[in-house]
Amino acid sequence: MAVVKPFICISPAKEHAAEVAALPYDVYNRKEACAAVKGNPLSFLNIDRAETQFSDDVDTYADCVYEKARELLDSQIADGIYVTDAGDHYYLYELTMDGRSQTGIVACCSIDDYVNGVIKKHENTRADKEEDRIRHVDTCSMQTGPIFLAYRAKEELQNKIGEIKTQTPVYDFVSEDGIEHRVWVISEAADVAMIEEAFAKIPAIYIADGHHRCASAVKVGLKRREQHPDYTGEEEFNYFLSVIFPDEELQILDYNRVVKDLNGMDVDAFLAAIEEHFMIEKKGRIPYRPEKKGAFGMFLEDEWYCLTAKKEIRSEDAVEGLDVSLLQNYLLNPVLGIEDPKTDKRIDFVGGIRGLAELERRVHTDMKVAFSMYPTSIGELFAVADAGRLMPPKSTWFEPKLRSGLFLHEIER
Repeated sequence: MAVVKPFICISPAKEHAAEVAALPYDVYNRKEACAAVKGNPLSFLNIDRAETQFSDDVDTYADCVYEKARELLDSQIADGIYVTDAGDHYYLYELTMDGRSQTGIVACCSIDDYVNGVIKKHENTRADKEEDRIRHVDTCSMQTGPIFLAYRAKEELQNKIGEIKTQTPVYDFVSEDGIEHRVWVISEAADVAMIEEAFAKIPAIYIADGHHRCASAVKVGLKRREQHPDYTGEEEFNYFLSVIFPDEELQILDYNRVVKDLNGMDVDAFLAAIEEHFMIEKKGRIPYRPEKKGAFGMFLEDEWYCLTAKKEIRSEDAVEGLDVSLLQNYLLNPVLGIEDPKTDKRIDFVGGIRGLAELERRVHTDMKVAFSMYPTSIGELFAVADAGRLMPPKSTWFEPKLRSGLFLHEIER
């Protein structure tokens, strides 16, 4: 059963919350991060991506970068930009995009639950990507980017969340991208106890987004255990910062594909090769977004097509039946020669938040063909994780993104 505990939160003073809140560190490259922090000295991105404080000749992963992150964080806490809560509390974090809201409980989860599989993952992590966040968390002694988790909705928790949201939020602001952010503190002892007990009855929690942040936080915790052989399990480094959402409120967007060439074929030969496993229907110039599982949009030579997977390639298997698997196994690999989408430079991935116009733009600039996807469902994600399996890369795109800097968890005092 899941251990989900309240914690002492370090968070921005109310008047600074909107300035501090920043998109996750990994949505930017270095150039974009430098542009984003220009004129925004309180943006948490200054701390999350402290290489922005140096000239381009300083390596992104130099020791001084992580030391600068710690220096900036310590100075802003000292200056009162951040304040430390008076006790162990939970928090509610509501994000509203295009009139649709999702509300998660901000808490700390157990690294043992991650190690033992109570917290389930659906994607592999890369050691090189983990190392950066390991060093950031370890140097700052602070978890700064919450892990996006999901659970199967429970009526008692949903009722309690609704009750707490009738109170006045401590934060209520709209970020530059139009997302509304609201936060409530859950400080009543009875409410805290009820939430902790409710999660203790939940057999599994799922990583929705943030696999690398999660793996990094766990590895720092395990490292601190080695440094403290007399640890009791109650120390803060045994837990990691999370926001846990009910599955019924989550929205997964499409994660689309663009490919640089037709693998040496002309258009007619390419279409003929596709036809072995997909039915092809011309859609003209109007962008086509698939409306059901097993259907794919394709933009080629200024024309949109609907590709429908033939019955014989459909599968009930948790992984092989995913649309991303069907496209990879029956088109991208055998027809276009993309054997490993993680490493092949001929393919790129476009988050659904960018829209179908971005697929057309890419085809008109640096790519030859684009594929629009029907979104993976949260049920499919749960099924893969429950089976102890992994999804193909770039299967899910979650929106809206959790902001960094609103909740900080100090792992050792």
